[in-house]
Amino acid sequence: MPEIAEPVVAPGVKFDEQTQSKRALDPGYLVICWNDPVNLMVYVTHVFMVVFGWQKQKAELHMLEVHNQGKSVLTREGLERAEFYVHTLQQYGLQATLERDEA
Repeated sequence: MPEIAEPVVAPGVKFDEQTQSKRALDPGYLVICWNDPVNLMVYVTHVFMVVFGWQKQKAELHMLEVHNQGKSVLTREGLERAEFYVHTLQQYGLQATLERDEA
């Protein structure tokens, strides 16, 4: 059986076997929906189902969190996708923002 050779590395170049986690490379952004006195709870639930493709139970859970606690973190995404979700929610008339995930 042939021996397995170690990878050849140029002199002076360190071979790093550890890689950074995806979270370290891309800290991510939180999509947050805020409570407002305008939109009905049924409507907010519907928007969450349409935008995120959630089942009614999950959409209602986040809607109640928005209603009772004033906000809900809906998802954690990369910058472009988080911006897309925020703009989409705003087009439906919801108050949504994004924050950098510090965790």
